[in-house]
Order: sequence, then structure tokens, then C-alpha cells
Amino acid sequence: MQDIKNPSANQINIEISDEVGEGIYSNLAVITHSPAEFIIDFIKMMPGVPKAKVKSRIILTPQHAKRLYKALKDNVSKYEAMHGEIRDSEGEMPFNLPMPTAQA
Repeated sequence: MQDIKNPSANQINIEISDEVGEGIYSNLAVITHSPAEFIIDFIKMMPGVPKAKVKSRIILTPQHAKRLYKALKDNVSKYEAMHGEIRDSEGEMPFNLPMPTAQA
């Protein structure tokens, strides 16, 4: 297990197991929300397979969802400053499959 240290004044130690540290591959995310929470399902789709599985589900409060949005936006900007613009494939689905319908 690794310790991840936060360099801020209010330090916390965050532990991550080896299994979680390996990560899970996802090439699709479906986001739904209610007044109380945001739900992000991370999905892995495979070519030629009409069925996909949710590999991980993260449930966030609206406040944490907004913090995640800001952190992702900041990190994408930093990535693009170092590596160039990320090609936007908005509307394109992996393997040309129809988009699942999300419901709140």
C-alpha cells in the first residue's frame, strides 16, 4: 500500500491499495444526477461486443462534483499547455455504438 501525501498546511495521509492503484480502464462515462448527488459510471466498451459493463461507479455530492469539474478543467489546461490541444471528439462514440440513455 502506498501513502500519498498532500503538501498543504493541513496535511492528510491518503492510502491506496495496490489493487486500486492499478486503476481500471474506461473509454466511456455516463453521468446522471439527482438533487442530492451526481453518479458517474465508468464503462469499458470492446470492439465487436454489443454489451458493455460498468467497471466503476462514483457517487458525489453536488459540491464535490463541481470541485471535480474544476480540477479536471485545470488539469486538461495544464496537459494541453505541455502536450498540445486534445482533439475533441464530441459526439463520437467508441466503436460507433449508440449512446446509453442516462436518467436522473
